[in-house]
Amino acid sequence: MGILDGKKILIAGVLTEQSIAFSVARLAQEQGATVVLSNFGRALSLCQRIAKRLPQEAPVVELDVTNTEHLATLADRLREHVDGLDGVVHSIGFAPQEAMGEGFPEVAWEHAATAFQVSSWSLASLTQACRPLFGDTASVVGLTFDATVAWPVYGWMGAAKAALESTSRYLARELGPEGVRVNLVAAGPLRTMAMKSIPGSAQFEEAWEGRAPLGWSVTDTEPAGKAVTALLSDWFPATTGEIVHVDGGFHAVGV
Repeated sequence: MGILDGKKILIAGVLTEQSIAFSVARLAQEQGATVVLSNFGRALSLCQRIAKRLPQEAPVVELDVTNTEHLATLADRLREHVDGLDGVVHSIGFAPQEAMGEGFPEVAWEHAATAFQVSSWSLASLTQACRPLFGDTASVVGLTFDATVAWPVYGWMGAAKAALESTSRYLARELGPEGVRVNLVAAGPLRTMAMKSIPGSAQFEEAWEGRAPLGWSVTDTEPAGKAVTALLSDWFPATTGEIVHVDGGFHAVGV
């Protein structure tokens, strides 16, 4: 018997086997959950292919969080596969190249706005779209990269992650009375598609190599996946508005 036995989970943003979201999908199935995946556009076909590499092939729904129709119809489209949801994983983030790198104050609003809409606001919009499917309790888990400090080359994605972290707390405050828990996992740097898109991201790997007390593997997504899986379970019934660091302890030490 697994810790997610009988639960139905939507995992939004699965793209490759190297992603945290894929690890969550695999672990969730191994722990007894029924899993539905989502992506959109050119990434949709990649998601459909990757769904076949799970222990049990998972259904895939199209979801672009900037598309109001996709959000409005999500619950009905999910009902074609599950009769409700016990958990949602938000593995969605994007910032245009123009919004990252150096030159932070020079970035045009249109580029920063895209980062905020896709990477921050979407946690609230996705949760809202799934609310009709929640029962007496539900767990929403998102992914962040510690936004309490400023990082090199991360630019407006860093600011968007700070907004994501604040969004999770506001959702936790408002949805708690409905039995909905909202938490984030802050993973260390991993060689995912998202990290590869950041110019100069090798700096993160070098920093973690020298400072993480437990050590850190930039290719192992399972530790973060396990943390998300645990938060989806009933083993954290009184935890909400929390950020769980899965970074080898990097966040806790100085130079």
